[in-house]
Amino acid sequence: MRRFDYTFLGHGMVPASIANLAGAIREIKAMESGRMDLFPDMLSSLEQIARVESVKGSNAIEGIVTTDQRIREIVNGNIAPLNHDETEIVGYRDALGLVHSNYPTMEINSSTIMGLHRTMLSYTPQGGGAYKVADNAIMAIDTFGTRHIRFTPVAAAETPEAMERLILAYMSARSDSSINSLLLTPCFVLDFLCIHPFTDGNGRMSRLLSLLMLYKSGFDAGKYVSFEEQINSTKSQYYEALKMSSEGWHMNENSYFPFMENFLTTLLICYRKLNERFDIVQGKHATKAERIEAAVLRSIKPISKKEISDLFPDISPTTIEAALGRMVRNGEITKTGGARSTKYVKKIGQ
Repeated sequence: MRRFDYTFLGHGMVPASIANLAGAIREIKAMESGRMDLFPDMLSSLEQIARVESVKGSNAIEGIVTTDQRIREIVNGNIAPLNHDETEIVGYRDALGLVHSNYPTMEINSSTIMGLHRTMLSYTPQGGGAYKVADNAIMAIDTFGTRHIRFTPVAAAETPEAMERLILAYMSARSDSSINSLLLTPCFVLDFLCIHPFTDGNGRMSRLLSLLMLYKSGFDAGKYVSFEEQINSTKSQYYEALKMSSEGWHMNENSYFPFMENFLTTLLICYRKLNERFDIVQGKHATKAERIEAAVLRSIKPISKKEISDLFPDISPTTIEAALGRMVRNGEITKTGGARSTKYVKKIGQ
C-alpha cells in the first residue's frame, strides 16, 4: 500500500539544486513585497491578463481549446459557452475565481477538493464533486500514434482512503516547522496526480490545488504571471518530470525530486517575469511615460511596442506610441525596421 510521508523534507535530504531554487524564489518574493504597492494599476491589469492565460493554458494542456477572443470573452463573463470545450473552460474560470477570491479561508481537505471539482465541471453533463467509480489509466501516444498505458493510478475502490491519507499527511507536514511549505506543495501535487481520484479533470484540479497551496503559503506570483500557461509552454519537460517521479510510486520507491525541480523552476520563471516589470523602473514610483522611457533606455537590444505592452499591460498602446514618438523626436532613441517589425533602441552616445 502506498505510504504518504513527507518527513524527508525536514531531514536535509533535499538536493542542493532544489534547495537553491526554493531559496531563489524566496529571495525574489522578499524583494517584491516592498514594491507591489507602488503599481496597483499595473498589478490589477496583470491579474486580469493572468486569469485569461491561466484558463487558456490549463485547458490547452488537456486539449480543450477555443479562440483567443472567445477565451477572453468567456473569462470576462461576456458570452455563454457554445460547445463542450467551452463548458469546460467556463467551469475552470469559475473554479479559478474561487481560488483567487477565497484562498485565505479555503483549507486543503476533502470538502475543498470536492467543491472545486464540482465547480469546475458544473457546466458539463456528467458534473463533478465525486471520486471515480471505475478504474482509470493515464495514457500516452508514441511517435507512431499507438496508445499505451503510461501509469496505472490507484484503483477506484481504494481512492477515498488514499485521498484521506494523502490529506492527513499534508496536514501533518504543514504543522511541522522543519518542513518548507514551498517544497511540500509539489510533493502533494505529484501524489494527487498519481492517485488520479476523479474520472475527469485531474490535471486541471492539480493546477488549481497548486495555486491554492502556493497562495496560502504566500507565493502569489501566479496571480500576475500565469503559472498554468508557463506549464503549457514547457509541457514536454513537465510530463517528463511527472513520468520520472511517478516511476515506482506504488511501491514507495519513487523520487519526488524531478517533479519538484520542474515545479519550482516554473514558479521561479513566473517570479522572474513579474520581477522584470519592477526592475524596469528599479521599484520607484514612476509615471507611465517614465516607465516606457526606462524600458527602452535600459534594454540592451531593440524593443518593440508589443514587448513594452507586455511589460506594462496597464499602459494603453496610444500612450506607448506617444512616448516613443516623443523620444524619437528628442533624439533619445532611434527606430529600426518597419511596419510590424519596428523596434526602438537607445541612441548611441546617449
